[in-house]
Parts: sequence; C-alpha cells; structure tokens
Amino acid sequence: MQFGAIFPTCEIGTDPAVIRDWAQAAESLGYAHILLYDHVLGAEHARREPKLTGPYTEQDPYHEVFVTLGFLAGVTTTIELATGVLVLPQRQTALVAKQAAEVDILSGGRLRLGVGTGWNYVEYEGLGAPWDGRGKRFDEQVDLLRQFFREPVLDYTGEYHRVDRAGLRPLPRPELPIWFGGFSEIAMRRAAAKGDGFIYGTSPERMRGMVERMGELLANAGRDPASFGADATVDFSAGEESWQRNVALWRQLGGTHLSLRAMDTAAVFVGEKHVGYDGPQSYIDALERFMTAVSEV
Repeated sequence: MQFGAIFPTCEIGTDPAVIRDWAQAAESLGYAHILLYDHVLGAEHARREPKLTGPYTEQDPYHEVFVTLGFLAGVTTTIELATGVLVLPQRQTALVAKQAAEVDILSGGRLRLGVGTGWNYVEYEGLGAPWDGRGKRFDEQVDLLRQFFREPVLDYTGEYHRVDRAGLRPLPRPELPIWFGGFSEIAMRRAAAKGDGFIYGTSPERMRGMVERMGELLANAGRDPASFGADATVDFSAGEESWQRNVALWRQLGGTHLSLRAMDTAAVFVGEKHVGYDGPQSYIDALERFMTAVSEV
C-alpha cells in the first residue's frame, strides 16, 4: 500500500518556494503520490436555489490543477502526481487530453488522472458547460480520453463530441491511468465498468461499506479486484491512534493507496476538526509526523 499527501491547496499560499519545499519534503519522506483537489471557480452559497451542497466557497483559494501539476513535475523526480478529482464534464475533453498528456510526458509518466462529475452547478455555468446531462457526457468523455491517449489520429462521432481525423502530438503513455471518484452508487458503477481505480473521499472506517459494494460491482463486471486501485483519505486531525487503525483496516480491505489530508479548510464538513496549522513548516511537519507514525503499521 502506498501513502500519499493531499496538496493543501486552500492554505499553502502563493509562494512558489513554499510549494516546492512542501512537494520535495513529501517526496523525500517517502510519500508515493501527491493528490490535488480541483475547482476553477469558487461560488457564494447564500441565497442559492437549489442549494450548493459542497464544502468550498468563494473564500477558498484553489491552485489550477494542470498548471500546478506542471510545476510539481519540474520540482520533483519520482513521486506520482494525481488529480482527486478533476471535474471532467465542465471542461473541453480534447483540452483535458492535451493537458494530461503534457503533464504525463514532462513528468516522465507520473500522472494518475482522477475524474468525477462534481457538485457545483455555478462553476459549470461560469465555465460555459451544461449541468444537465453531465453524467452521460462524462461517460463519453472517458471513452474519448482513452482514444486520445492511444491513437495518433481519431475519427470519432459521439452524442457530445466530433473529432474529424485529428489527434494529439506528442502522445502520453497509452495506459495513462484514469481513476474515478465520488460518493454515489452511479460513480462506483462507472468506475467498475471503465475505471482503473476509485478515489474514496474520506477514511477507510467511513468507506468500508462502499469498498465492499465496489467489490460486488467489479465481480459483476467480470473484473479482478486485485487489478483495481483504491485510494482513501485519513485526516491529520484524527490523531495517531486513528491513523494506525485506518491504515490497518485499509490493508485488510485491499486498499492500494492512502492519502493524508492536512488542511483545516472544510475539515468540519467531512467530520474532522481544526488543527490550527501555523505557517508553511507546519504542513511539512504534519507529513513527517504521519509517516513516522504509520511506517511500521
């Protein structure tokens, strides 16, 4: 099982040296991957109908995912770079394919592309993408992404896309992994049918039922669960006893990746508590303390 670090995008600040130091610390401490959350726009929640249900607002800073991945690729050498998850239907598919291919190439094949449908309809509207029908569009996008990654020229006609004898140059790895993420049955069904793995948004203890259900879905799809990735989250605020308990449980459940979330933003929303991080070094200290506590579990 691999340990990863969730990029504290809302709190890390804008100093490139701080971001570099955090990423290099994660790599040097033995973390196997860095996972980035995604939002392009933050939206005010007040006086919305329907209500916005997610944890992030216009007050929460977000580094743009692909630009940040490119920067991280340049300041690290071995650590995997993952999106967890990129809100795919609010983006142009060909552009996502191009950006993902470029990150994979420039990082030496270190990208894991996690994708999902998101929750913020205001963000969709601001990006000129339709909220309605996003699920069906998402399914087609995943199929098209895989073709972009594998074929130099496409002649593709779908319900939402037309590619008339065109393609990417240069190409990434043809097997560039595409993982799914979310909390719903439909997200798990999509992953079991088309994904290389699933990103569970919270702790193994909370996700146990979903993991067991995913096993059923994979079996129904005729897929080997041993070849399917599973990434869960532990929150730094939970403390060492909880970390160790969740690490042991995740190994038992067959988890392949476990990511540390050390960021106060939205902690209460996901059932955790505030730590009160004090400056850039505190995020690095959290990485070190967690790895020390779980390295022998």
